[in-house]
Amino acid sequence: METLKPLIKITSVKSKQAMLLWLEGFREACCLHRVVILCLRSRNLLFRTGQCFLLNGLIFLGSLGLFNKFVVPTLQWILPDRCSLITSQEFCSSGNVLRVYSFLRGGLVQLFYVFWFYPLYMFSFILSNIWYNDIAKYGFEAMERSDSSSVEGETVASTNMAKAERPSGFGGVMIVIGEQVYSIILLTVFFLEVYAVGYVPYIGKILNFLLLSWMYAYYSYEYKWNFSGVPLDKRLDFFESNWAFFAGFGSPCVLAIFVFSPLVSGALMAILFPLFVLTATGSGPEKAILAPRRTWKCAGLGRLPIFYVADTLSMLALSFFRLESLQQTGHDKAN
Repeated sequence: METLKPLIKITSVKSKQAMLLWLEGFREACCLHRVVILCLRSRNLLFRTGQCFLLNGLIFLGSLGLFNKFVVPTLQWILPDRCSLITSQEFCSSGNVLRVYSFLRGGLVQLFYVFWFYPLYMFSFILSNIWYNDIAKYGFEAMERSDSSSVEGETVASTNMAKAERPSGFGGVMIVIGEQVYSIILLTVFFLEVYAVGYVPYIGKILNFLLLSWMYAYYSYEYKWNFSGVPLDKRLDFFESNWAFFAGFGSPCVLAIFVFSPLVSGALMAILFPLFVLTATGSGPEKAILAPRRTWKCAGLGRLPIFYVADTLSMLALSFFRLESLQQTGHDKAN
């Protein structure tokens, strides 16, 4: 038992550090006043953010609200599912009319979804993703143009991650393109991983929430890191080395969408995500992370391989396509 005491003490200290960093990340994400500051500095940013709110909030969520509050009750009144709402009880006694009404009502509801909500959702998804890049760009430019070098004392170049020296010219461009392609593949595989863990018995929902928090946190900071020129390996190393902070940063967004239906969650996500992108743009994660470390006088919690599975599967996929390409090249040369 005596030999376990140091281990228990270390575990307790690490758990406390993880909780404090999680809370610090949560607090950083909730500093939404930074969005107001950045929007006041950039008319383009204010306009693009307003467009995002108009499309996803007023049009999409408004359509869902009107449908549930007015269209569905109207269909329920026209095509009731209880005999008490039908004048002729004899006509209703067989029950066939209720089944017909139920079928017609369900069919009309599905038509609304097929011809309005699903197309609107896809249109909103595509257009919002285009706007997110503009929002992040205008937010980053607003910080660079500001007379002060900080937002609430946080530097514009808020990331102190060491930047790898890249070759200039065509070689540097190809490296950047290669990183972007690999990043897309990696995050796509990670998204599928997030979706899959939701089906794990008992702990699936907890794992799904945690991985979603990391995913949204990474997406929020990725725009800033792209504009800052931070290489992909440095981003992943920094992210996995400070996993507790980023789990906290992504939690508010996941909490807001976790309990709603997929369509409502998608609309809420489209509204909230640009806010967290701007919050990440105006934040300095290193300052928030290093301050507690000075108090603890320790190196940190250690690196957690969050993207290990996604990285492994992505490398296997790239190796497979590379092998296919080499075989095709060799076949063409032989002919």
